[in-house]
Amino acid sequence: MDPNNALDDKSESRLYVGNLDLRISEAALIKMFSSFGKIVAEDFLWHTRGPKRGEPRGYAFVQFSTKEEAVLAKEKMHGRLVCGRPLVVRLASETSETSKSNFVASSSAQMSKSAKIAAIKNKLKAMEEESQNSKRQKNG
Repeated sequence: MDPNNALDDKSESRLYVGNLDLRISEAALIKMFSSFGKIVAEDFLWHTRGPKRGEPRGYAFVQFSTKEEAVLAKEKMHGRLVCGRPLVVRLASETSETSKSNFVASSSAQMSKSAKIAAIKNKLKAMEEESQNSKRQKNG
């Protein structure tokens, strides 16, 4: 068995669920999606550091036992209002395709990004020199 195919099968039955209201719990998420098939895994993402540590990130992944269950859940749940917010539900394989194309687009803009970084470094250097000059004037 080709391990790459197993990975593809997994991503085809795995859903990205975004735009979750912060009041939605893991249990509520599972309850919302369990009517569409057998949920075999669920990843509810939390902030792990910073001021929001321990709070939900507002998105999760739900893994169904089959692609058909995942597709049905996607069709029925995408755009559904939950706590006043429309859910964003996509196959995880679709989100990874999107991020791949975004990566290609951003790498073509790499030159301008490098130029921006250089400009920021120059600005910081100028500000640092200005700060040192003003300290000298105060001390002098």
